[in-house]
Amino acid sequence: MPDDRTEAIRELVTRWMDWARSDLAVANMTDDERIAPEILAFHAQQSVEKALKALLIRHQVEFPPTHAIGPLLNLCQSAGYTGTDTLADAVILTRFAVTTRYPSEERPVSRQETREAAGWLCEFWHGSRHKSGKDHEQRDPTPRLHT
Repeated sequence: MPDDRTEAIRELVTRWMDWARSDLAVANMTDDERIAPEILAFHAQQSVEKALKALLIRHQVEFPPTHAIGPLLNLCQSAGYTGTDTLADAVILTRFAVTTRYPSEERPVSRQETREAAGWLCEFWHGSRHKSGKDHEQRDPTPRLHT
């Protein structure tokens, strides 16, 4: 029977993963022209960030307040997760963490970049690359990192 701490951790991980899946659903809406590419890119980054943080919480690994994917992947690797080396290219999503949050003079994100980000999400969540983000939200996503 799980103790209160174990149950609290489980509930916290579930909440983080629910939010990560919500970000995933938005990020995969790459063909919806009503959604700015910057919004899609931001949610792509957030999906990976929140899922990695959920994995770290699950194993009670402290992490710094960061939006950078690389250091979170490194912490997951240190915690014993395998598969982090194959996800190294997902660090490209880090650039979408802050610069896409608000309108700015920064280089805009193209619709093609959002499709590429959706491909990285598919790699992260399912272990296979797809050219489009279509239909990924129909599967039950689980990050492909394992202990």
